[in-house]
This record gives sequence, structure tokens and C-alpha cells, in this order.
Amino acid sequence: MLNLLTADQIRAADEYTIRNQPVTSYDLMERASSAFVTAFIAAYPDRSEEISVYCGTGNNGGDGLAITRLLKQKGYNNISAKIARFSERSTADFLRNYEMALKAGITVRDLKGDVGPENENCDVLIDALLGTGLNKPLEGLWKALAIKINDLQKTVISVDVPTGFKSEGSMSVNDTVIRSNLTITFQRPKINFLLPESGHFIKEFKVVEIGLDEDFINSHGSPCLVLTEDDVSGFLKQRQPFDHKGTFGHVLIVAGEKETMGAALLTAEASVFTGAGLTTACIPSQGLMALNVRIPEVMAVVRESVGVPKSLELKKYNSIAIGPGLGTSMGSKDLLSDLLKSVSLPVVLDADALNLISQHYEMMPLVPEGSVLTPHVKEFDRLFGEHKSWWDRVETGIDRASSLGVTIVLKNRYTMIFTPEGKCIFNTSGTAAMSTGGMGDVLTGMIASLIAQGYKPSIAAMLGVFLHGTAGDSIGGYVVPPSRLIKEIPLTISKFLKTKGTH
Repeated sequence: MLNLLTADQIRAADEYTIRNQPVTSYDLMERASSAFVTAFIAAYPDRSEEISVYCGTGNNGGDGLAITRLLKQKGYNNISAKIARFSERSTADFLRNYEMALKAGITVRDLKGDVGPENENCDVLIDALLGTGLNKPLEGLWKALAIKINDLQKTVISVDVPTGFKSEGSMSVNDTVIRSNLTITFQRPKINFLLPESGHFIKEFKVVEIGLDEDFINSHGSPCLVLTEDDVSGFLKQRQPFDHKGTFGHVLIVAGEKETMGAALLTAEASVFTGAGLTTACIPSQGLMALNVRIPEVMAVVRESVGVPKSLELKKYNSIAIGPGLGTSMGSKDLLSDLLKSVSLPVVLDADALNLISQHYEMMPLVPEGSVLTPHVKEFDRLFGEHKSWWDRVETGIDRASSLGVTIVLKNRYTMIFTPEGKCIFNTSGTAAMSTGGMGDVLTGMIASLIAQGYKPSIAAMLGVFLHGTAGDSIGGYVVPPSRLIKEIPLTISKFLKTKGTH
């Protein structure tokens, strides 16, 4: 997994790299600027476009001036720079790049009391005003300039971070931030790039390597990490010649009401397609025909009355998923309570199981350690209180997963997996085409299936989330129906197992 760093940790990585590699701070700036330019050219190859680069007088502005010079060398001749001289301070590397820009014949205009730009005719505006050193909201001339740039409605490319954007910490969609079409960021995504507030300011971001010392970066005890394809390939287990259905565990799905059997069917089918040896659905009698027609591989235990069916032998199951379509009646509450009192193995709780616990929080201590909770944002806030920002949810997720001894999967564009060890692991697979009802039910079935197959619950959650998103990516298109995604799961797993075999 890749460590995500705070702004202070990134600066420390810069300093460590300069001290321990044969590289000066200027050389590192040149390296970063060159990486930016390569990514910029790939996205905007038209050399005839007019480009205006807005620079501060710190190192982010130094990057901007170096980028201006390098782009001109690459044939972008309609390029100029504007320097926001709102402070008397300048860094040494900025001053060096300023002199080099003048020697290269680049047109440079200073912005002082006038924050312009009243007559900005550029096609593309590169934002290199302020970088990760900002730790407070924009104010004064900086704020006025950011507002004016946004009012221009130009195509904006930001260097490392958009001006006014906080790398970490609470943000609001009402903050003054230069809105970026593309942010080309260095070495790692900033933590806040992965939280929904960033969507108001950043349409897309791209990470470019600049050669910071990876051993130093990975030595930091960061609570926030990113799950990678290599992690998934490493976690997955190959099936062996003499394995059989008993090897891959037995999943129990407790879900569905007569009006919401679709949720139970999706969860059970996902369990089968993720590889559980056996899957049993505990469903109301009205759903039995639908189950038999849709998924004949799944066995059934019928719920005829309130409480746990007498025929349900909990000891024979290797994992239990509870909640999709279960309803929030008192009968469902009693069923959930009885189940939690009767099981000792970890359970996967989703949807109505979470809603019932939020309404009857006295049940939370009944949740076995090692369990997996899979809330969306509203369910998360019902469980753990209202939050003003997604950063606050990150902090709550880390705390609650650790204190409760559970894994919490907070579903989102970049789903967060909070582990009992106090980590927040971001998943980057998936697509907006998966934004449709039933996707969460599929994920629940996948995670329960992986637990039954012997994966540690937190690992099962990571695998489930990543494979779920990757299956959606593989299908593509405008919308990915959950029932279509389920069919893609075995193919997705097989691809990663083939990759594992080549290592």
C-alpha cells in the first residue's frame, strides 16, 4: 500500500531527498517541472494555444516559471507569465527561475495592487500561485485574484494543488479555491483529493513521479494509505487441484422482505460468483420462488415468523451477512438482536442492519469483534453522528474502527476502509457508472464470500471493494447494472490471479 502524506510530510520528503541524493532543491524543482510538462503535453498537445502561467513568489511559483520555460522549449510559443507580487518574500529557487525565464525571452507581467486579469485572452491558464504550504483560507489580494480567475471560466491546470486548496484537514465547498480542470500533482495524491469536497474544485487529477525517496515516504506511519493492484494480487489465493466446495466456506445471507427480495438476491448471487463453496439465504417464504428461479445454486432457510428460524444452525456457517432489504420493523430488530447474541464469528452488516443499530444503539456492543460494517454516508452519520466535513468522517472512522475492533467500509467514489489497526485505506477503482441501487448489496455478498473462503475480515473488505470497483471499470459504459457486474466478478479475480502467477 502507498502511504499518503500530509503537506508537512511531503516537505520532509523533499528535504530528505535533497540531503540523501545527489540533487539540489533547484534540481528537484526542475525534475518536478519536467514531469508536469510531460503530463501537460499529453493532455494539451496543441502548441498553438495561448497559455498564461500565474505564479506566486514561492516554490510553487518557481515551478510555474520553470514550466513556462520548458513549455516554450517544447514549442508552446504563445506563452507568458504573470507574477503575483503580493508579498516581499521570494524563495531562492523562484528568483533563479525568474532570471532564467527572462533570459529565455518569456513575457513576464507583475501583478501588485491590481490583481487583474481584466483582459485575459489565454486558452489555457496554469495555476502556480500557491502550493501545499497554505494552511489558512485565502484572504485579501490572493482571494480576490482567485475569484477573478474563476470568473474567467478558463481551462485551468493547477501545479501540485489548486491555489487555496488544503492538502488535508476540514474543507468546505464554500472555500475560495481556484477551480481546476486538471491538477497535476507530485509523487502522491493529496489526502483531500480523495474526499468529495474536492469535486467542487478539481475535475481530474494526475499523479506524476518526481523521484522523492520512496523508502523515506514509506517509513512514515501515515494513517492514510492507497490500495494498489499489487496489494490485491498479493492477497488473493490460488485455488489448488484438490480444493472442493468445503474448502471455500459456507455463507449465510440474512436479508430481504417480501417487497425487497431483490437486495437478498443480489447479495446471494454475488456470494456465489465471488467463489463461496456454499451459500444459504435466510429469506421470507414469499421470496422462495424468486430465489429458486434466479439463483438455483443458493440454498434457502425460510423465515416464517419473528426471530431466528429454528432450522438455522448458525455453527455450520463460516460467515454471515445481515441487512440488505431486511426492513426496520420491530420484527427485523428482534431478528438482528437474536442473531448478534447467538454468533461469535465476524458478521458483515449492511443497509437495514446498520439502520436498526443506529435506531437501537444498545445493539452495537453485540457486534462481534472483527465484523465488517458497510455504510454509505447517510448510514455512517446515523451510526456515528452528523459530520460537517468528510475529513471529520475520516477521523471518526479511524477512531470507531479501532475502538469497536471492526472494519468500516465507508462507500464513496474513493471508498474508505477503516481497519481495527487505526488505518484509513482508500480504494481508487470504480466508476460513476456504478452509481445505481443494488451495488452495495453486491459488495456485501462479495465481502461475506471472501470471509467464508478464509480471508481475514479487513483483507476481505479491501479485496471486495477493489474487485467490485475493478469489475465495474472493466464493463465501462454509461451505467453498470449490479446484476451485470456480478457476472464480471470471476473474470476480474482470474485476471489478478494470472498477474500473481507472473510475479
